[in-house]
Amino acid sequence: MAKGYFTFVLHSHLPYVISHGSWPHGMDWLNEAAAETYLPLIDSFRKVDPAGGTLGVTIGLTPILAEQLADERFKSSFIGYLDNKISAAAENKAEFERIGDSHKAHLADFWSGFYRQARNRFTDELDGDIIAAFRSLQQQGKIEIITCAATHGYLPLLSRDECVKAQLALGVSTYTRHFGTNPAGTWLPECAYRPTYNWQSPLAEEGYGPAKPVKRKGIEQILSTLGLKYFIIDSHMLKGGKAIGVYIDRFEALQRLWKQFEGSYKPRPEDAERTPYLPYLVGDPSHQEPVAFFTRDPKTGLQVWSGEWGYPGDGQYLDFHKKHFPGGHRYWRVTAAKADLADKLEYQPHLVPEIVESQSSHYVELIESLIAGHRAATDLPGMVTAPYDSELFGHWWFEGPAWLGKVLAKLAASESVDGSSCGRFLEQFPPTDVVGLPEGSWGEGGFHYIWLNDWTKWTWRHVYQAEDKMCEVALKLHQDSNEKLYRTACQLGRELLLLESSDWQFLISTWSARDYAEARVAKHWENFERLYQMFRALEADGEASEADWRFLETCEQDDRVFAEIEPSLWLP
Repeated sequence: MAKGYFTFVLHSHLPYVISHGSWPHGMDWLNEAAAETYLPLIDSFRKVDPAGGTLGVTIGLTPILAEQLADERFKSSFIGYLDNKISAAAENKAEFERIGDSHKAHLADFWSGFYRQARNRFTDELDGDIIAAFRSLQQQGKIEIITCAATHGYLPLLSRDECVKAQLALGVSTYTRHFGTNPAGTWLPECAYRPTYNWQSPLAEEGYGPAKPVKRKGIEQILSTLGLKYFIIDSHMLKGGKAIGVYIDRFEALQRLWKQFEGSYKPRPEDAERTPYLPYLVGDPSHQEPVAFFTRDPKTGLQVWSGEWGYPGDGQYLDFHKKHFPGGHRYWRVTAAKADLADKLEYQPHLVPEIVESQSSHYVELIESLIAGHRAATDLPGMVTAPYDSELFGHWWFEGPAWLGKVLAKLAASESVDGSSCGRFLEQFPPTDVVGLPEGSWGEGGFHYIWLNDWTKWTWRHVYQAEDKMCEVALKLHQDSNEKLYRTACQLGRELLLLESSDWQFLISTWSARDYAEARVAKHWENFERLYQMFRALEADGEASEADWRFLETCEQDDRVFAEIEPSLWLP
């Protein structure tokens, strides 16, 4: 028997961008992620042949991402995007040759080859179907795919249990449609969890959300009713201690925002008895089937998350920020963690393989030492769980997929660690210990401030109003249903789900695409409110105006997601 196990947990997510802009914010986010992350990850997974048949990969594709990757509008846009990148590389090469810059001309060839390969892989090898490629890898037993809330809603702050249930239930049904089976596990957006207690709306004094504290279900109770068996949490939620956020190094705005909250933050005392290398159960066994959770390992996490002293900060790696226009190709390397853009040196691809080799070996040795220490202390076969955003690999850290492939190959050859997935480990070693978890997330300080602060409070006012109205609509439709009301209610549900996306608050708080996020909140709220008035008119008069029907058709076309949506999802 192996001394222990390891799994990457890769969280793949982008907000809904189809029909909502292209560049600099919008469709190109999806195209970039497909070219730089999803295709390279598929390639890395295919290349490794694990001895036990299973790679150490548990990967989540959020329902809203899966909907976009399966959309024909994405497929045609992606091919055009790749063609533009290839054309821009050719233009760059001609420019560099004209001024005698032979090294950058060589790098332009590098980019031309990268995007040609991506185009060939997408159109020929995958027949334009990224979802099918991931599904095939799961059917082969190489990876496990998990689900998420439908549009990545920030579940602890949603004002009603019906809305939490709708996000998660639609996440399950969308997964089943795309992957042909039921998911075993889920990624809670932002690893954000809330137990059962008398919940007070953070905007109650302004009249939004319940006016008085309301007994809310723990999120695990809703997961249990949906048949989901596990989720992922950050280490501080299990063990206490200082919560080290995964985003703060990457966004200066978050560092400024954190200073507003830092003074009131007090870490929970650390619990030495609990270990991140074993799953636990959460929930009341007398009332429901408990749900398991796995815990992020902080030691392996910082090796990859930190852009300052983790692997991605190596000076020889491709720099993310400095780009050449036209085309946006990158010709410079990190150089140093604090180097200004003007001081970036040219990228040297031939120096990268040796660094990837060394860093991947270091990471595997770290995993082996952690497993050995856990086994020596407990005599139990634990598992190191290493969660990351998938888009970190390839998009933010260009060499990331190659590094990940090396780690997986070395783990396949390891004599002390086997690659696994969360679901497989749970089947082999079902937990029995039930623990209580505090409310929290994987943001800095471990709570909600990134998503709820003075910059974002206005967004929650609209979310809470829309949630109340959607639950009202669901009840009315349940009592008096007709085709026109039903159709309008379905689109109301889609607009609410898109309004609830946690991405909008994150983008506002990080200032990374603040104007775009604010416009999207306003857009989905305006869509929702007009459709709600249309629903009321249909309810009262049995008919709506011609303009309203055209508006509904426009919304159905622009926000064409979740074909299986049912207004009854919002019933108590």
